[in-house]
Amino acid sequence: MPGIPGRNSAPGGRPQATYQGGSSNYQRPPNTSQQQTQTSPPAASFTNPPNIPASDTIAKGDPSNLDLSQFDKEVIFTGLKKMYKKKIRPLEVSSKYGHFHSPPLGPSDFDAKPMVLLLGGYSVGKTSFIRYLLGRDFPGQRIGPEPTTDRFTTIMLNEQAERVVPGAALAAQADRPFRGLSPFGNNFLSRLEGVEMDADILKNITLVDTPGVLSGEKQNAGRNYDYEGVMKWFAERADLIVIIFDAHKLDISDELKRVIELMKPHSDKVRVLLNKADMVDAQQLMRVYGALMWSLGKVMLTPEVCRVYIGSFWEHELKCKEQEALLMSEKADLFNDIATLPQNAVMRRINELVKRARSVKVHAYIIHYLRKQMPYTWGRKEKQRKLIDRLEREFVMCARRYELPKGDFPNLGAFKQALLEVKDLSSFQKLDKRMVKEMDKVFSVDIPELLQKARMTP
Repeated sequence: MPGIPGRNSAPGGRPQATYQGGSSNYQRPPNTSQQQTQTSPPAASFTNPPNIPASDTIAKGDPSNLDLSQFDKEVIFTGLKKMYKKKIRPLEVSSKYGHFHSPPLGPSDFDAKPMVLLLGGYSVGKTSFIRYLLGRDFPGQRIGPEPTTDRFTTIMLNEQAERVVPGAALAAQADRPFRGLSPFGNNFLSRLEGVEMDADILKNITLVDTPGVLSGEKQNAGRNYDYEGVMKWFAERADLIVIIFDAHKLDISDELKRVIELMKPHSDKVRVLLNKADMVDAQQLMRVYGALMWSLGKVMLTPEVCRVYIGSFWEHELKCKEQEALLMSEKADLFNDIATLPQNAVMRRINELVKRARSVKVHAYIIHYLRKQMPYTWGRKEKQRKLIDRLEREFVMCARRYELPKGDFPNLGAFKQALLEVKDLSSFQKLDKRMVKEMDKVFSVDIPELLQKARMTP
């Protein structure tokens, strides 16, 4: 069908396909047009994808084609934790990085399974998509045409029992990667819950369901916690971010627009799902897809828009059969994207640590530069106010003086707002440049040596 990305494959039946790794192992289900509608969606089956071809260029710092089966992942994760605690966290603490960006990482942030974050407007099918992946209902699920999911729900593996964990208890567990949510306060923690259950897909990933993004006056009412701050926290730690749209509701509210803008630093992890695509015919679907791409282009302000999948994830048969082959192929591609997350977890953790270290370095130099502009005795308040008012110019001067890449500088508005909460810039500790040099070794020396150490001899 012109205008819509797809694959040439024969139509399949409605039952859930089984994914066994790469796209070549996608098993097409039998035709079941005569079968009755199922009452519960069968579980999506995921196994580790085929090994990526090995590369001998790891010593040269090019792990893009790395065969991760050759490495001991436990050695890598242990090394990354030590590296962060010894060389990155001290600079974070001394420059108060947590006040401006995100709290320090804990051991569980490195050990956690890959996280899939689902977001979108209300009633676009986020909870139904999770139910489709799990193959059955999960504790506390609420599905309906009205806004039903009013809380953040993390769905994790527990092979022994099913239970719902309150938010405060979840954020207090040392073995879970959610301790960093405590600073958002009780108002948020009352809107957070953890679901523990047994499902095949949860052996490899953790799913996060979010409240539907509201529109109009609703988006400013009832949010008694920092919704965008929480979204930013999850986005930084998620391995895959799926933004879901309903084929019948493509409007992007102001709140959804702001949330999508928060995802820009993590654009490599963002995917878009056009859900309920079986409810429209092929011609309408082509128009809806084009309208969605146009809307996303206006919000993301980039010439390249992220990957958009087309599908319908619920337990009923497809309404319009003419695009069945397309939907089945798109579903296989999406499952392949999810199935490769465990395989790529090591590289993702390394990539996120390097990004954080670069951000910490730039932040430390910004604070150092602003602190040096402050007078020793009187007139500090006036000087600090002037520095904040002309912060954009100070960013340019700081980047030029210390030869910092402008692409690593933080968002101007958010940084300015955080500076306004600082009483006196002179109270920051003096920058110890030896700490910066030690952290620079993380990129050039420590990580390559760690990967060499973790390489398993055949």
